[in-house]
Amino acid sequence: MSGPILTSSRGADIRPPLGWPLMPVPDADGRLVWPDLDASIRQRIESVLRTTPGEQLMRPVFGAGLEGLIHQPNTTEVRARTQIEIDAAIRAFEPRILLDKVSVTTGDDPRELVVTIAYRIRTTGSSGQIAARVPVGSA
Repeated sequence: MSGPILTSSRGADIRPPLGWPLMPVPDADGRLVWPDLDASIRQRIESVLRTTPGEQLMRPVFGAGLEGLIHQPNTTEVRARTQIEIDAAIRAFEPRILLDKVSVTTGDDPRELVVTIAYRIRTTGSSGQIAARVPVGSA
């Protein structure tokens, strides 16, 4: 027989993995409140988007590096490259989701990009979407 053998009285009722809260702040009783699965996934995606590769110790490739776009021009090439980098980073660092779509478009202001990420949670099948505005150089 191969694979894990469940010996718990709970059986197969195993909770999905939750990440450390993005901004852990104790409540009034001094306890840390853990996010639910949806919030944990959203926080991890936000962390991936905000982190520049090389910024975290011991994780030199973690992150999508959106803050590095501030001085980039708003061109088709930059938007396409950003879309590919975001897609790869989220697939690599958030295994709890199935990525449906990543789009990077010009916002109302030519000095910003709108990043939209649509996904489904693997264990529940529920869908989610995150949108972010990223400042860039002028068009």
